[in-house]
Order: sequence, then structure tokens, then C-alpha cells
Amino acid sequence: MYRDDSDGLQAVRGQLVSYSARLLDDGLAVGSAGNMSVRAADVVAITPSGVSYAEMQPEDICLVGMDGGEPEDGNPETPSSETPMHLAIYAATKAGAVVHTHSPEVVALSASRPELPAIHYAITGLGGPVRVAPYVRFGSAGLAEAATGALDGRSAVILRNHGAVTYGRDLAQAYERALLLEWLARTYRLALSYGEPAILSAAELDEVTAESRRRRYGERRQP
Repeated sequence: MYRDDSDGLQAVRGQLVSYSARLLDDGLAVGSAGNMSVRAADVVAITPSGVSYAEMQPEDICLVGMDGGEPEDGNPETPSSETPMHLAIYAATKAGAVVHTHSPEVVALSASRPELPAIHYAITGLGGPVRVAPYVRFGSAGLAEAATGALDGRSAVILRNHGAVTYGRDLAQAYERALLLEWLARTYRLALSYGEPAILSAAELDEVTAESRRRRYGERRQP
């Protein structure tokens, strides 16, 4: 089917372990909650189920094909229960990596709001206001469908009473978007404590997007 060392999969495994440890340090998950993956051609490297991030090793990372198939000699651990959701996002987008968190600010918002509104212009980095997908049981095909539907035109989705998913061209971008989403959710909660917050309009967000593209905002100058 494919070799474990093909398409730089060994390097990808190391990246997933490194970023998984950050999930705990950054407060985006506890124990072994949440999961993340990286796509390499038609192979997806994904974190295993039930292995704590503090103990995870590169050899624990699982491989699955875009069709859901596993290597002929099997995986060392059981792939994440959210593998169907990851595969569905790869099939529906140009994602190179997917990060699923159980971050507290986002989970709290998911239980009380239909979306995360444009409390700050940085939300344009996620495509605009972030939708809250309907509650569906974890690990189900229904959750995969709900997540991909709410991701239309966005690079982040909030899962009701569950967590959040972000994707990017690579693991670094997907993870930074997860951090941004949690920061935006916290900022919105803080704004609500002062009263009804002002929300940026679609026209104002479009202006920010256009100016960011013109300035190449957030990009390093190439030597």
C-alpha cells in the first residue's frame, strides 16, 4: 500500500508529536483529547486514540489512506476516533493539515452561541465569523458531514458541546489558526462582560481582507 518512510512520513510523525505536546502546554486539550493529522499525497498521518500527548512517540502515529485503509502490516495503535472527520475535511478542502481541539473558551461558546462573530478583524484569517456546527456524536459520519458543511468558505469550525477544528496548508498554519480561534472566543467572552459588543460588518471585513492582500499582511519579506 505504502511505505512508512515514503513522502517524508517519518518527519511528519515527528511534527505531529511536537505539536501534540503543545496542545497541552497551550491549554487546547487535556490528556489525550483532541487530535491532529497531516496529509502527504494520498496518505494521512494521524494521532492515535487513547495515547496521552505527554507519552506519545513518533512510532505511535498512525497512517491511513484517503479511502480509510490502513497499511498491510497494520498500525502500532488505533487511529483517532475522529479519522472520518479528518478524511472528510481533506476530501472537501485543500487542507494539508487538520487540528481538532477541546479548548475551553471554544467549548463554552459552542454551548451558548450559534457562531463566533467578528469581534476583531483577525477573524478574517479564518475566513470570517466561525459557525457552530450542530451537535453530533464524536467519531460518527454525521459529525464529519456537519463539520465539512460548516467549513464552507472557512478554515475553522466550532463543534457544539465538543470542540473545534481548524485546517491549513501545513501543520504550523493549522495550529496557529487553532490558537487564534481560542483567543477570539476568549476576547468575545470578555467583551460580553462589558455589555453588548460592537461587531464588525461584512463590508468592514471585506475591506480588511483586501488591504491585507494588498500589503501581504503577516507575510515575511523574502530575501
